[in-house]
Parts: sequence; C-alpha cells; structure tokens
Amino acid sequence: MMLKKFYKFIILPYTIFLLYLMFFGMGRMQYEDHIVRIKPIFSTVWFIQETISWFDIIKIVLGNVIMFIPFGFLGWIFPQLNNLKRLIITFVSTIVIVEALQYFSRLGVFDVDDIILNTFGVFLGFLIRNFLERRFESYVK
Repeated sequence: MMLKKFYKFIILPYTIFLLYLMFFGMGRMQYEDHIVRIKPIFSTVWFIQETISWFDIIKIVLGNVIMFIPFGFLGWIFPQLNNLKRLIITFVSTIVIVEALQYFSRLGVFDVDDIILNTFGVFLGFLIRNFLERRFESYVK
C-alpha cells in the first residue's frame, strides 16, 4: 500500500521535472533550425562516435531509458494501463507529441531513437512493477 501511495504522490512532480529537463534543462538552448532524426539507431550510433566523453554517452543514452522507467508503473493510477499493449500505445502516442513539441519549439530535436529508448524504459518499468507486485505483494498493494 505504501509504495503505491508514494508513487501516486510523486509521479506528477516527477513528470513536470522530466518535461523541464526535456525542454529547458541541462543548458538547453533553442536551435536555429528544426531538427528531425528519423533513422532509428543511426543517430545514437553517430552520437556515440562523435562524443568524446563516456559520461555524456551514458548520461544521454541510459538516461533516455532510466528516466522513463517510472511510467511503467502508471497502471497503479490508471487501471486500463495495466495492459502492456495499451500502456505502450498510450505512452508512444504521448512521447511523439512531446518530441513534436520539442521540434516545433526548437527546444530539442524530434528523435526516433529517443522514442525507442524512452519506450524501452517504460517497458522495463512495467516488468519491474510486475516483479514487485509478485515478490513484495504486501508492500505494494
């Protein structure tokens, strides 16, 4: 019970914080041009090849996965999202809108790899949530 209550309390501020990072955080400046990266995997491979700092690589690539794990738990608030297919469809629809807003505002890049990595994070979160529910039933419910 306690874990679900904590999640319900923290997910909205967490979402706002994440949106702040996606549009304004980490020294983000408005691009001069609208940028779209639609070749899956290639832009991430290019980023890794062009980036000298392993810390930056880990921060960006793993961050795009790890930061979205909490959204795999959304079924705790919205029971219709207990279904993995529905959760993924809902999340992908939402993240495409966010990526489009980054594109139109030029405060980011519309990047298919971000969508893939973020969705993988949601999938991992869904798996973790299911594991926690089975393993620690009394603490979760």
